[in-house]
Formats: sequence, structure tokens, C-alpha cells
Amino acid sequence: MAVASADTAIRTSRITRAFIYLFLLLFALFYLLPFGIMLVNSLKPLSEITGGNMIALPQEWTIAPWLSAWSTAQIGVEPTGLRPYFINSLVMAVPAVVLSTVVGALNGYVLTKWQFRGSTIIFGLLLFSCFIPFQIVLIPMARILGLLDIAGTTPGLILVHFVYGIGFTTLYFRNYYAAFPTELVRAAQIDGAGFFQIFWRIMLPSSGPIIAVSFIWQFTNIWNDFLFGASFASGGSAPMTVALNNLVNSSTGVREYNVHFAGAIMAAAPTLLVYIVAGRYFVRGLMAGSVKG
Repeated sequence: MAVASADTAIRTSRITRAFIYLFLLLFALFYLLPFGIMLVNSLKPLSEITGGNMIALPQEWTIAPWLSAWSTAQIGVEPTGLRPYFINSLVMAVPAVVLSTVVGALNGYVLTKWQFRGSTIIFGLLLFSCFIPFQIVLIPMARILGLLDIAGTTPGLILVHFVYGIGFTTLYFRNYYAAFPTELVRAAQIDGAGFFQIFWRIMLPSSGPIIAVSFIWQFTNIWNDFLFGASFASGGSAPMTVALNNLVNSSTGVREYNVHFAGAIMAAAPTLLVYIVAGRYFVRGLMAGSVKG
């Protein structure tokens, strides 16, 4: 009797799990449907989109829309393809991510292991900066970039994203280091280790999970940003998102939807790749302590 009951419970559990997986699969397919439609139509000639079914597979497969979106042909002064702007976004995002992560790690280290009078207030102000809307800082930031003579340039965008990201990275590292044993830091101090020796040899090597969180979060936000790019960059220094917007709005006459779809996928590809490759580390980093405290 007990064996029969156990078998029934196992069978019920498997059926329930199968329904849950099926339910999640349907939601995943529903969520990915727009991306699938974009991908399919980016491989079609324009005539199949304007005069056919957008959901149907291409009758004639072509990569011409991708080549057109990526092209660097010149019209006047500025290039029309996305290639140079893709490079701009890389040149902008990588330094800003690295700098904001390093400074956030140092801030978290100081605010947890080298506390001083007023450190709580400083952390509160940094935390408050995470909730400041982008629009509020546009005019002050434009003024500062003008005074530094880097307005409308890629270094100016690097500075903007670096400064705006410090609050987030400080929050992550502060909460992560709060759970780190302070006894190890005190023991290193007794052995004669200084501020930076403790940071580079003890704190930073153990910070892999939260570094992954910071890198993924910052890279995603910076790469996908449009407002700062449209406000503080001009001409050939614009990032990928601004160039994509210009590509879509520069079409005259018939809209080249296949080219637009290809360009949108190109713009989304880096962040998508980052989450595919390192998404599990993002979850591990959050679970390791970045949302504690």
C-alpha cells in the first residue's frame, strides 16, 4: 500500500513538473516571438515584407539587409552604416564599465572595512544617486562637459557613464563586502599589510561574483543608453543606439524594414551575448551577497 502511494506521488510530481515546464516554454516562446519575427524578416528581400506575410519564412534567403545596415558608405560627412558607431559604443562602454567597477569596489571596501565618521551619510548620498532620473542631470552634465572641452566626444560619454554608474557599483560592492569576514582584514593589518595591499591581495581576488554582476549591469545599461548618447554625442562620435535611430528615421520613400530589423539585432547582439555567456555568473553574484545588507 505504501509503495503504491509512493508511486502515485512520484507520478503526480512528474506530471506537475511537465505542466510547469510546458507553461514556462509557452511563455518563453511568446516572449521571443518579436525577436524571431525580426530575425526572419532581416533575411528577406523587402518585396516579401511589404507584399507578403511577415511571419512566414523567407522564400529567398538573403544577407543583403545585414550588409546594408553594416555598410560604411559615406553620404556627405557622416557614414550611413552602423559599423563605426558599433566601434564607438565599444570604445565608450568598456572603459566606463572598468572604471566604474574599480571605483565602486574601492568605495565598497572603504565603506565596510575602513569606516569613518560620516561614511553612512556618504553611502546614503551615493545610494540616492541611483534613483536620480537621467533627465535631471542633463543640463549640469552638459555644462561640466563644456567646461572640460569634451562635449560631443566619446571621452565625454565615458565620463558621463562612469560618474552615473558609481552609485550602482558602490551599492553592489558595499553589500557584498559587508558579508566578508572583517577578521581577515584585521589580521592582514597586524601582519603589516597596507590599504591597497589588502584590497588587491585579499578583497579583489574574492570578488569574482560581484565583479560579474557589476560588469553585466553596467555594460547593459551603457550599451543600451540612448538619452545620454543623443544629448552628449554628435556626428561621428554617436553610439550605436543613436545611429540605429538615425538609420530608421533617415529612410525616405519606402521603409527598408529588413535593414532596420538587421540593424536592431546588431545593436542588441552584444548585450544578448553577454547574458548568454555570463548570465549564470550574474545570478550567482546576486545570490552571493550583492542584494544583502
